[in-house]
Amino acid sequence: MAFRRFVSLLSRRSEWAPRFQNPGKTVCKHPTHQYARNQRLLHTGKPVMMMKLLSVDELFAKTSLQEHLKKVEKEYDECLQAVTYSGAEDERSEDDMKTKRTKVSLLAPLIQSIRELDKKQKEVTDTETLLKDDDASLRELAELERESCLQDIQDLRQKILELLIPEEEVDMSDLVLEVTAGVGGQEAMLFTAEMFDMYEGFAQHHGWSFDVLEHMSSDLGGLRHASASVSGPHSYKKMKFEAGVHRVQRVPKTEKQGRMHTSTMTVAVLPQPTEICFTINPKDLRIETKRASGAGGQHVNTTDSAVRIVHLPTGLVAECQQERSQLKNREKAMKALTAKLYNMKLEEETSKRYNQRKIQVGTKGRSEKIRTYNYAQDRVTDHRISMTVHDVRGFLLGEDLLNVMNSSLQEFSDQETLMELLEEGSGEES
Repeated sequence: MAFRRFVSLLSRRSEWAPRFQNPGKTVCKHPTHQYARNQRLLHTGKPVMMMKLLSVDELFAKTSLQEHLKKVEKEYDECLQAVTYSGAEDERSEDDMKTKRTKVSLLAPLIQSIRELDKKQKEVTDTETLLKDDDASLRELAELERESCLQDIQDLRQKILELLIPEEEVDMSDLVLEVTAGVGGQEAMLFTAEMFDMYEGFAQHHGWSFDVLEHMSSDLGGLRHASASVSGPHSYKKMKFEAGVHRVQRVPKTEKQGRMHTSTMTVAVLPQPTEICFTINPKDLRIETKRASGAGGQHVNTTDSAVRIVHLPTGLVAECQQERSQLKNREKAMKALTAKLYNMKLEEETSKRYNQRKIQVGTKGRSEKIRTYNYAQDRVTDHRISMTVHDVRGFLLGEDLLNVMNSSLQEFSDQETLMELLEEGSGEES
């Protein structure tokens, strides 16, 4: 047995050299997970005490995860057997068989990874004996194979965790972003303008389009309210954690005595799928036109280019006056209204758990914040995961620092989804 193992090690020797030139870098990372549910506590903007972010090894040490994997594997085997041995005389309905075939197809990548993981774990066990061999050359080869298997195990475990998290269709959507000044008067409006610019920078950083729909400015150059349509790969998935109340602590430009002020603004992120499974009856709309106001050139206050659309059954309103053309403004306003109606539909489907829109916007009070921007301490703190980064001005550029924060939020959200899935599974068994 040992001789056959030795021959196997020799035959694979060439595979290890390039892989372990720098063994110190074979560290398990926490990349942003591919999929995440939409309706998460992190997304709602509600301040919550988050769990400690567990490592891959800590997660796999949980009995609940191991039991869940066994349950999934058993379910897969039962469905596969039913599909494989079903015949013309089978009394099961065609719908039932179709469901089982679909389940087999969906679970196949996960089951393949689980079984590959089992195989690698057995290989590690096999090398333990060879590590005690008298032959130094054999021990060296066995150690290399062991390191190779351990790295494969880490990669497979990470892959399994990603495959366990359900895909949420809405994560692939585009979005409508809304920002609104909250508590703090002119200072809140100035902060709202900075935040809107930050999200435009974030969109540019990722190569997304950022199309302004509404822009209600204040006298000092701030923003009372603004909205934009954001389109691009994973735009909603990366932006959804921004929804909620943001708080700024700084000395305002208008403050003559140098006192620190606290102001707030709110962000709402509304998913806008390319294919929406409901229609809007034109009879339910009241479309109003008016002259555009504010800076904008000769067309301002000379033509009825601004458009305001009211959805009568719900009272939802969207308006746009950014374009010279009334037709283009109408198209943009309709786009914003459609996103609001779609978001309302999502709320109805999940109302038993969370009311996403209301929690996102809240009452705009200082106590509901999800994130604080403190200029005196030059820090940005996200209260949902107790994470702090420094360099407020760098963060407001909407580039790497915001990306780092977003990735951490995604990791916590993914783990929250996984733990909830395991709790649901254990609850069903009990």
